[in-house]
Amino acid sequence: MVLEWLYGFRRWLREEHRSRKLILFIVFVALLLDTMLMTVVVPIVPDLLYQLDMAEAAPQNSSVSLYNSSVNTSASSPVSTVTRPGPTARPGNSSSPGNSSDCPPYESSLVNENLKVGLLFASKSMVQLLINTAIGPLTNRIGYQIPMFAGFCIMFLSTIMFAFSSSYALLFVARSLQGVGSSCSSVAGLGMLASVYTDDEERSHAIGIAIGGPAMGWFLGPPFGSLTYEFVGKTAPFLILAFVALFNGALQMFVLQPTRVEPESQKGTSLFTLMKDPYIIIAAGAICFGNMGIAMMEPTLPLWMMETMCAQEWQLGVVFLPASFSYLVGANVFGTLALRWGRWLCALIGMVLVGFSVICVPLARDMYGLILPNLAVGFALGMVDSSMMPIMGYLVDLRHVSVYGSVYAIGDVAFCLAFALGPSIGGTVAETLGFPWLMLIIGLLDVLFAPLCVFLRNPPGSEEKISARDTSAQNPDRINENTDSENPD
Repeated sequence: MVLEWLYGFRRWLREEHRSRKLILFIVFVALLLDTMLMTVVVPIVPDLLYQLDMAEAAPQNSSVSLYNSSVNTSASSPVSTVTRPGPTARPGNSSSPGNSSDCPPYESSLVNENLKVGLLFASKSMVQLLINTAIGPLTNRIGYQIPMFAGFCIMFLSTIMFAFSSSYALLFVARSLQGVGSSCSSVAGLGMLASVYTDDEERSHAIGIAIGGPAMGWFLGPPFGSLTYEFVGKTAPFLILAFVALFNGALQMFVLQPTRVEPESQKGTSLFTLMKDPYIIIAAGAICFGNMGIAMMEPTLPLWMMETMCAQEWQLGVVFLPASFSYLVGANVFGTLALRWGRWLCALIGMVLVGFSVICVPLARDMYGLILPNLAVGFALGMVDSSMMPIMGYLVDLRHVSVYGSVYAIGDVAFCLAFALGPSIGGTVAETLGFPWLMLIIGLLDVLFAPLCVFLRNPPGSEEKISARDTSAQNPDRINENTDSENPD
């Protein structure tokens, strides 16, 4: 029975070899895994690093109660004798758990974790930022298949490292290594989709589905990480992700056959020429500033909740669930709808909505008060990403040579810049000015950037392409001759 199923699956893969839908599925899963690995650590790392620091600071001869965490599963873990701050750690206080007086004060070491957590989260995007400048041109020379498979291999190694790392240094290396794999997967994956979906409407729909992978990763990652961390153990979520990564790698071997070099048939526009295009820069800027709000919230919101709400481990990840769900909805809905309404308009509205939503986040007094602003942040961000990612491929078709590796490297650079500057700067600002001021600053930046999207309403084509279209319009007989020569019957 199993052998028959495996034989049928193998035959289906051969029949569907190089199918556009199968390629879309592979890219979707690759982006899903990348984002899940990026977000599954959001509820784990702040609490884990706090416990590690408290273990180092605590006297070895002091007797403290056991901390019910997954790190206790290891007998040699340095955090197995540390109590997490909160109402249960302060038995003399009878106030409700939501009262900030029960939680660690602002001057405590808990808030001082902002900078360390921010740098750890930002390391992935900083590395990815550097690697992207090389991956884009590389795909033009050797094709998309080999970089895509290399991304899977590196991502798998990073996932295994996360599972068994027990120090800040090893976590930092694993996070940085993930940036290399993420760069390969995202740039090669989106470039591959743009090359196989040549129609603008089909491409917009396909990329909308593809970025649904990161949307689902944001939807599943934080709650999946927090629940498994508290009730199963630290290694469990990473081992599960490693297993799914192996499945995706097997699909890539069958479908993409990443052993052959398949360079582009024409030489693409250089990366630096594309970076000087003002319309591409505006689209990339919208991606960067739109994502910077959630990038700053990821390392700082859990710590702010622990400080003001005495949030438990599972709550630190579940709080991102509304934003993840609404992003998934927004990205899929506006993948096609943005083409009809106007991508520039959807991006403009999305930027404004992101700005006002993040400003409202610190107004919440408990976890339930965070639901509505997080819903708005996720939905608006889905509007921005599903509008700007396809328009970057459209701008290349309109103004440059239709080779897409470099332009999606720029798009990924913009995304990485948000998740590199966001956690690092956000952690510093949250530590010095406070979390509410951090949200106010990034919210105002989003609102101020939004009007620039108007310039994407009707971008002009390049002079060479305009003159080529004019020549074709003035010489219809030449077109007919070419058509007749291609169709002699």
